[in-house]
Amino acid sequence: MSADDIIHQSTRLRIMAILNALERREALEFTQLKIMVEATDGNLGAHLDTLARAGYVDIEKLFVGRRPQTRVKATTIGRRAFRGHIAFLRKIIDQAEATRRGK
Repeated sequence: MSADDIIHQSTRLRIMAILNALERREALEFTQLKIMVEATDGNLGAHLDTLARAGYVDIEKLFVGRRPQTRVKATTIGRRAFRGHIAFLRKIIDQAEATRRGK
């Protein structure tokens, strides 16, 4: 078990945490995600591109009325990678706590 270098970066970790809190097929609108992650349009877009190239998120661009809308959701691969990364982090925490307790 090792860290996922794509998810490890703090903004991408926040993105994946938010998307993984959604129902499996639920997507989040780009503007909402931007507010939650506290990122600029360009910064969020760059991180989403990285996650999409890895197959961790699906990005859907559509029009609602005449307005463009971008929606993002975690893929099955992305959810699995996120769970693996969280398990890795939990293992580090557990080891640190065991060491602190002298076990």
